[in-house]
Amino acid sequence: MAAIINILLISYLLQFAYASDPSPLQDFCVAVDDSAAAVFVNGKICKNPNMVVADDFVFHGLNKPGDTNNAVGSRVTPVNVNQIPGLNTLGISAVRIDYAPYGQNPPHTHPRATEILIVVEGTLYVGFVTSNPADPNQKNKLFTKYLYPGDVFVFPEGLIHFQFNVGKTNAVAFAGLSSQNPGVITIANAVFGSEPPINDDVLAKAFQVGKNVVDQLQAPFE
Repeated sequence: MAAIINILLISYLLQFAYASDPSPLQDFCVAVDDSAAAVFVNGKICKNPNMVVADDFVFHGLNKPGDTNNAVGSRVTPVNVNQIPGLNTLGISAVRIDYAPYGQNPPHTHPRATEILIVVEGTLYVGFVTSNPADPNQKNKLFTKYLYPGDVFVFPEGLIHFQFNVGKTNAVAFAGLSSQNPGVITIANAVFGSEPPINDDVLAKAFQVGKNVVDQLQAPFE
């Protein structure tokens, strides 16, 4: 029995160790563009260290506002391994988020990263929802706050979260994420705008609505 417990404990620890980006084993591993790589790996392969230059570690332009003239009224400017090759294996990235008045960064998740958000301009209503509770009689819990310039809020890895500009002026926030490539799943786009679309019967039953409502929700993404 003791041996079984030890095996289970080791298995758990191994899973925990791989729950986020792996730690680097060298000073840096500057990414090679996928289109130039002969193989595909979980991450990106390394550039020859002798060919690495300072430009591999820099990104210019995060001071420039993003264009918020779109359906949701926000724009995310990412700075991850695709913009800075030197972030490869370092387990960190950043974004700038611009919000028009009453614009939002709609409900979404980052499957590979925790996010820490810093508001520098405007007033944001932000929040995240917990994962499904073990007790089926309980509901997913919502945590929300109103944030002002200088305020900081954390969105745990993988949980659905959002930001909404409740002010009459533009808002700006910056965020750090605990992955070189955190990924993003925008809930509405993924559920109602997939290609090919999810079957109406599936969505109607999942959301407990009629198929006509599903059709209306899918229409903007067609």
